[in-house]
Amino acid sequence: MGIKMSWEEFARSMGVEPQILENKEARLLKKFVMDLKVPTHCIGCQGLDLSNPNPVHHPSYELTPACNHDCIFCYSNVAVKLGKVPKPGYYGWENPKAITVSQYGEPLLSKRIVKVNRMLRERFPNARLDLQTNGSLLTEELWEKLDFDLVMISLDAATREKHMKITNADTFDAVVNALRIVGADKSIRSVVRTIFMPGINDEDIPKIAELASSLGVDEMMLQPLTIHELNVERLKKAGLDFERAESVRELLKTAMEAKKYIDVRISGCQLAIYRTMDPLTLFGARRVARDVVPLVKRSREGF
Repeated sequence: MGIKMSWEEFARSMGVEPQILENKEARLLKKFVMDLKVPTHCIGCQGLDLSNPNPVHHPSYELTPACNHDCIFCYSNVAVKLGKVPKPGYYGWENPKAITVSQYGEPLLSKRIVKVNRMLRERFPNARLDLQTNGSLLTEELWEKLDFDLVMISLDAATREKHMKITNADTFDAVVNALRIVGADKSIRSVVRTIFMPGINDEDIPKIAELASSLGVDEMMLQPLTIHELNVERLKKAGLDFERAESVRELLKTAMEAKKYIDVRISGCQLAIYRTMDPLTLFGARRVARDVVPLVKRSREGF
């Protein structure tokens, strides 16, 4: 019968101290993950509770599936093509902790944005109201009419040329101006929302962080790319490194670079999982980046 040894004992029997088997970069990544804060947008989300077998995102109010951008990675575009976009309305429950306006399309295209904003504030006075927008239509005049607690503005490039490549829209200056508007308003939490697309924009991300910080933006929410099948060819043509897009290590290393300039955070539900991993597992972890069109996992209310 063989003698059972722990891995530490086995290492020493081979003349190697256990700590030498560890990876310095892995330990650094683990510490970075443990020090990260949950994105403000994710506070109160069911996805932070790993014991919940079927978590859903915050409720949302959908205004329109239309958008003035045509981003190469967009799940909303896929939903439109497949006829899977949610109808306008509230998707959620009574007494929500937060409501997002909106998860599909560009909400500022809707003429109802101000009316819906006020209606949600009146009906759910205790809920945090989050606006998710590409920012290209946000003006000082419109901002004075809106009443949100948190604003997430999407920006995935640091130059006009790269922005056009990703969004197929010449709106870079308008988006930067939107970041300036919300960054100057210290009564709300301002967030630049950036998608990690290695091979396309990974070198831009620290520059986006620096730009946003210079405009007074509070936070960067760095999100991994979900690759929807209908977007594969567009992403391939743009130069996406599909292998690196699935690497948790590559995402975290980019977040570390951006952290030099701004309060960087990664998706809360993923952060919760990464925190449970030991350093070496985290170092080699990969995520399944491919997906079908996302579906709203909550019922629609009649208002």
